[in-house]
Amino acid sequence: MLQRLAAALTRGDLIPYLGPGALAGVVDTATGEPIPADSDSLILAMNNGKPMSRRLMWEFPRAAMDVELKRGRSAVNRFLDTTYGQRTWTRAPLHDWLKDLQPRYVIDINRDTQLQDSYVGVPHTLVRGIARIAGTDYRFRLDHYDGTDYRQVELEEVDQQLPVLFKPLGSPRPDATYIASDADFVDYLTELMGGFGIPAFLKTYRQERQYLFLGLRLLRDTERMVMSDLIYGAGTPAGWALIADPTDKERRFCESKGVEVVEADIPDVLAAAGLGDAVGELIPATHEVGC
Repeated sequence: MLQRLAAALTRGDLIPYLGPGALAGVVDTATGEPIPADSDSLILAMNNGKPMSRRLMWEFPRAAMDVELKRGRSAVNRFLDTTYGQRTWTRAPLHDWLKDLQPRYVIDINRDTQLQDSYVGVPHTLVRGIARIAGTDYRFRLDHYDGTDYRQVELEEVDQQLPVLFKPLGSPRPDATYIASDADFVDYLTELMGGFGIPAFLKTYRQERQYLFLGLRLLRDTERMVMSDLIYGAGTPAGWALIADPTDKERRFCESKGVEVVEADIPDVLAAAGLGDAVGELIPATHEVGC
């Protein structure tokens, strides 16, 4: 199964959908500190290494909402900018593989820049989620990358022949935009469900497509709702989720969405693709995931 999935991804038959586990093994080049990607590590990093209350520790959007209410939305954005825009991180093995494959369409719910770094020098369209923005019905921003620089474009200007990098929760490049707090997600998910969170050309392209979910756990409603709306109109099956130790809750949810669970993780599919057993040493045995 892993060999078939690796081959299908290599051929371009599957759309990679990246969760926080895609960044497992990534560390700060100066300090060796692991990149905060999953919910717990993001909350701890945002709170200077200290746990927050049990209610806030449940997921990052809830904790970010608390910080926003106390210190303003800009405080959350500054934290994300500093974390993903100003620090230098090692490369994830998965992203190195994707750099070689250059998929036509990738969904990445992380807020870092590794996916964009994989397409440096390669013209592409960057789609990022936006929230709580006046003056537009849409909840996405479009940027055209010409191989050197980004420039914002309108929907009718998009070159549909180029690869598409969809980062629904945002990134710091070319300029920062993020979906982070509960208030952001309420606005974004409302418009996503209403059809205003995804460009029309992607709504057409995604019909009957299949996905490979990498580094994504489906334990909480937030990531479930994002995933459900982004893959609307998928084929049969909708895709395959690599989850090494799936819970019953995850199995039931995946079954309801037509997604087949494969009890494996990213190092396993990389090994099946012939990229070497040493990759496994970079990935922790378990990782927790949140939006």
